[in-house]
Amino acid sequence: MPVLSKLGRRMRTLVRDARGLRAMAKAVVSTQHPLLAHIIPIRRCNLACTYCNEFDDVSQPVPLDAMLRRIDKLGELGTSVITISGGEPLLHPELDDVIGRIRKNGAIAGMITNGYLLVTERIQRLNAAGLEWLQISIDNVMPDEVSKKSLKVLDKKLQLLAEHATFHVNINSVVGGGVNNPQDALTIGKRAIELGFTSTVGVIHDGSGQLKPLGEDEKRVYGEMKALGKRSFTRVNAFQDNIALGQPNDWRCRAGSRYLYICEDGLVHYCSQQRGYPGVPLVDYTKADLRREYMTEKSCAPQCTVSCVHQVSIFDRWRDPQMPAPVLAPVSSTDALVQIK
Repeated sequence: MPVLSKLGRRMRTLVRDARGLRAMAKAVVSTQHPLLAHIIPIRRCNLACTYCNEFDDVSQPVPLDAMLRRIDKLGELGTSVITISGGEPLLHPELDDVIGRIRKNGAIAGMITNGYLLVTERIQRLNAAGLEWLQISIDNVMPDEVSKKSLKVLDKKLQLLAEHATFHVNINSVVGGGVNNPQDALTIGKRAIELGFTSTVGVIHDGSGQLKPLGEDEKRVYGEMKALGKRSFTRVNAFQDNIALGQPNDWRCRAGSRYLYICEDGLVHYCSQQRGYPGVPLVDYTKADLRREYMTEKSCAPQCTVSCVHQVSIFDRWRDPQMPAPVLAPVSSTDALVQIK
């Protein structure tokens, strides 16, 4: 890589790290804003991994004006990090404008993708749009009936990212959930480090959303991955350790407050696995909603496998006890939209 390109990439890294440190300092000082929001610009995906329940093959992209209004609303709420997810977000034809709007609102812009649609020109457009970090989950070395997100298919994409991306890249490998060869996670992690990326490991549920304790081979690989991932910006923590053993976690979930999941219909949910709660349109979400959900105990928390919510909760783990939620029927996306109309 030319010297000027290396210097430019280094400068972007320093600026990105400084922004991240400011976001963390703000998180410690104040509990009155979301730390992380996942927003869905399209539910459709070009793959169909058997363990995934977050996609379909028919949905149209959310119109750009609706996406921009949602980004602006998250900005009004003071959201620190906005991550674009899916489905497959690269299927949205105006994704660069969405990323640019996130940056305009002062939030850190991230994206989770399966990586299939990355080519040199697309990576350069993501650079220009202001993307700051990207994560690809790779499930196996060779594609199988569980997942086509394999190192064999994606390695050339990773090489393009190493050559052209000015944003941070993290490669997440997985164990559990029907993955046939646990050793693949270690192969993938080592390749990520070799290319200059960070590496993490996740414990995934199966297609029915159920979590099972890891087997002996999976535990061994998980332990080696933890050591490999010491350079990572998302440290594996005690939450994942308990999940690997099939044990519950005792923690205060702040979903609906410090973490928001915004579906393609523009509704706020606790997370991808608890859609329908609270099911409130983002446009109507207020500081009072943030405070209510911050103080509300989540009955699903002990068995939760959603690592991004775990990581966000660390900032508030030591303060502000929660109260049990009232027993309410969930509001589906369809019901909430009917209410809006």
